[in-house]
Amino acid sequence: MKFIILLWGLFVAPQVVLTSRFDRAKVFRVNLQNEHQVNFLKELASKVQIDIWRPDSVHEIVVGTSVDFQVNSDQTNYVQTMLEQNRTPFEILFHDLQEEIEKQFDGGKHSHNKHSYTRYNNWEKIAAWMERIAKKYPKLVSQIEIGKTYEERTMYLLKVGTESGRKKAIFMECGAHAREWISPAFCQWFVKQAVTRYGNDKVMTKLLDNMNFYVLPVFNIDGYAWTWNKAGDRMWRKNRANTSDSDCIGVDLNRNFNLAWDSDDEKYVQEPCGEIYRGPSAESEPETKALTNFIRNHISSIKGYICVHSYSQMLMFPYGYTEKQAPNHDVLNEVAKGAVNALSSLYHTKYTYGAIATTIYSCSGTSLDWAYGEGIKYAFVFELRDLGRHGFLLPETKIRPTCKETMLAVQYIANHILTSVP
Repeated sequence: MKFIILLWGLFVAPQVVLTSRFDRAKVFRVNLQNEHQVNFLKELASKVQIDIWRPDSVHEIVVGTSVDFQVNSDQTNYVQTMLEQNRTPFEILFHDLQEEIEKQFDGGKHSHNKHSYTRYNNWEKIAAWMERIAKKYPKLVSQIEIGKTYEERTMYLLKVGTESGRKKAIFMECGAHAREWISPAFCQWFVKQAVTRYGNDKVMTKLLDNMNFYVLPVFNIDGYAWTWNKAGDRMWRKNRANTSDSDCIGVDLNRNFNLAWDSDDEKYVQEPCGEIYRGPSAESEPETKALTNFIRNHISSIKGYICVHSYSQMLMFPYGYTEKQAPNHDVLNEVAKGAVNALSSLYHTKYTYGAIATTIYSCSGTSLDWAYGEGIKYAFVFELRDLGRHGFLLPETKIRPTCKETMLAVQYIANHILTSVP
């Protein structure tokens, strides 16, 4: 198969200079219709520095895949020429990524001090909010320290529920990937809705009286803080660990769990500079260890595990590392179907549902598969809004509707666990 990659001896795409700004950077979308286009795009990715937004890496690109990828300004003309010459249909989602980053705040004045449930909050505001809400609702919320991050930030989760007797529990994890800001926003929204609706809303009151929710608003605190740092990178994904001999920073926390961690032989998960680098060993990262240790210590009560990511509008369940169906696949599929129907009832948002490997792509070492392997048989992962129009830069005006509809799905899952799971 021949590809046109322009005379590399005469024309070499300029090297990317790392920067915290993305002026005139573009985000392309291609819908790959045949093997020629797939192979061409993989070849292009090996020659040019691109950041694949969806799916997670070159490894997951196959025929029928819709691929969104970011190209910095010094390479956009070259990439566009290559796409045209290789007859690969494309559209440009963002013509100037920096403009889109600034639009995410909807042009409004963004307070550096006040926490808001309808604005994106930096880590300092979230940390202060966690302490404040635990003090304000002591009968419903307690703050629990579970460990430290690579950069020595304290990791806290919030236990939400009344203190009556032995109860089932659901663990909710947000913010594993730093650039997915809508994920921590949902965890904050969930806690606020839970405590303010308790005693007024029958469904929420029943859930909190009979269940506990362990809510981890930001799993990847260091990475999230880096996306807010003026010297940082808004599009950063991994944590901030330096775990290899290379100069590249970061491990993908959602590839670092000890289930099928080493089942994927692809170089993309083994390369420290890659976006899905799995780390030097399973549970090598302090963030991963903090989460897994807490769950192992509470495994007898935890019946559900919910991960929140973005974007793609999907609700999925195990397995991710194999296309083999989980033992309770049919039950999980029915619960996912009911949750998606509940979600879409509010704004008619369309979600796809199914097992991870057959719905989106195969992935190993994920928190969801690990939790399922530990015996938590009701494990689900959300990919929140949208379908790519805004991607990781979902505007703040979309936080409220996204969180409101997702609450309906989470309540549906929680109610099923409460009423149907021993």
